[in-house]
Amino acid sequence: RQAQGYMEMVQLYNSAIREITTKLEILDSEFRLRYDHNPIHHIDSRLKSIASIVEKLRRKGEPVNIQSARERLTDIAGVRVVCNYIDDIYRIADVLSAQDDIAVLRRTDYIEAPKENGYRSLHLIVEIPIFLMTEKKFMRVEVQFRTIAMDFWASLEHKLKYKKDIKQDVEEISEELRECAEEISRLDMKMQSIHRKISGSVGEAEGTSGVQREKI
Repeated sequence: RQAQGYMEMVQLYNSAIREITTKLEILDSEFRLRYDHNPIHHIDSRLKSIASIVEKLRRKGEPVNIQSARERLTDIAGVRVVCNYIDDIYRIADVLSAQDDIAVLRRTDYIEAPKENGYRSLHLIVEIPIFLMTEKKFMRVEVQFRTIAMDFWASLEHKLKYKKDIKQDVEEISEELRECAEEISRLDMKMQSIHRKISGSVGEAEGTSGVQREKI
């Protein structure tokens, strides 16, 4: 019975991932049609393994069962949206958040306020309805928005975090990564500025994040 319940949960979260991914692909296509620009470079998704779910529930001191997982964990389903420019991150995130069947439960801006290790990304925890044969269920998905450079940095930092046999000084590598994060941030802003000049756009502050964004 527990195995059946887990398979049903996996189906629901996979459906939620498909719903979010489809919405993002439609938005990207519309931007291409309207503005001759694709804000999204690519989209990745992942579903936490049962082992990861159990480990996280135990770490949080929560009961290890399906109900607890659905109620206590917000990142079982994850979608990563890799954008070309910082402007694109906020533009797509804002438009997605405004859709009337999506509820934004939490928004965390690690671009405006990076983590201590240099990590930058915009995180949304959203809830979306999944329509089944006889009922409707609301599922949570974590959506992360990054630039290409931020994603490149995060993949290397993730390797450092989980690789157990690093022989060099971990603190030294961590500091080098933090410095790289600062350089990447400057590069992102410079590339965005060049893109604005090439596209003939005028930058303006839109207030939501305090980041200068492109007027389209």
